[in-house]
Amino acid sequence: MKKAKHLFPGAYMADPSAHVFEGKIYIYPSHDWESGIPENDNGDHFNMKDYHVFSMEDIESGEITDHGEVLSVETIPWSGRQLWDNDVAFKNGKYYLYFSLKDQNDIFRLGVAVSDKPYGPFVAQENPIKGSYSIDPCVFEENGEYYIYFGGIWGGQLQRYRNNKALECAAIPADNEPALCAKVAKLRGDMLEFAEEPHDVVILDENGSPLTQGDTSRRFFEASWLHKYNGKYYFSYSTGDTHLLCYAIGDNPYGPFTYKGVILTPVIGWTTHHSIVEFKGRWYLFHHDSAPSGGKTWLRSMKVVELEYNEDGTIKTVNS
Repeated sequence: MKKAKHLFPGAYMADPSAHVFEGKIYIYPSHDWESGIPENDNGDHFNMKDYHVFSMEDIESGEITDHGEVLSVETIPWSGRQLWDNDVAFKNGKYYLYFSLKDQNDIFRLGVAVSDKPYGPFVAQENPIKGSYSIDPCVFEENGEYYIYFGGIWGGQLQRYRNNKALECAAIPADNEPALCAKVAKLRGDMLEFAEEPHDVVILDENGSPLTQGDTSRRFFEASWLHKYNGKYYFSYSTGDTHLLCYAIGDNPYGPFTYKGVILTPVIGWTTHHSIVEFKGRWYLFHHDSAPSGGKTWLRSMKVVELEYNEDGTIKTVNS
């Protein structure tokens, strides 16, 4: 298997969401800046205040174009702080950028910004998506329907909610209880709001039982991604504190999904966040690590590596 290559070493970019638009790969990462704040489980040391867009015409060469800043905290009407992960979808000539941002009460919401071009600039809506919470949006399209996946625990605040309602006090389930789940909701036709209440994205073990919270090498933590391969739906995600990228396979976009294995072993740096895309007949894994910053977990850099499947549809593990 080929080794991963770093992309755009001139700045720190993380959480790369990659899509094919206009015959090119477009990459939508978050942008890390030095904060000077000590690391903590709330993620206060992450200083992300704007987004850039990148494009590539040929992945093998590694040549990448920076299209510059396309959205910032200052241009979002409802903003507080911290622009975490984002993703982009295309519909009817418009590009919709979905982002996670803390509001003025320091609560993460999901927002939408719109552009006529895949490289922006993007104009944010006046308010966050109604009923949205937590982080890490990912949008999957099939047959004209669009599904948004989201959620992340600890700093991502997913533990503060049950049944889409905020708790009085945040709570992580016990180790033997079902794990906290990512969420999925179909988007409304105008792409600006949920069309339904979000559903749990349930991940099952080999016996058909939901993974438990204590199963830290397999259960969901953050970084949802969905792609389709040979008629099956692959839900991939980060386990967070065990530093793995894992995946599970299902028969429809809502799941349930059955755990299948590890996509990527732990990288240098705490977080792991990714996207998977097909381009010119080959599959690629975009992700990040903290190698260029000397292991500073809040200063991350984009990477890409070719992804390979086994004959049975399972993914060959990439050793970071």
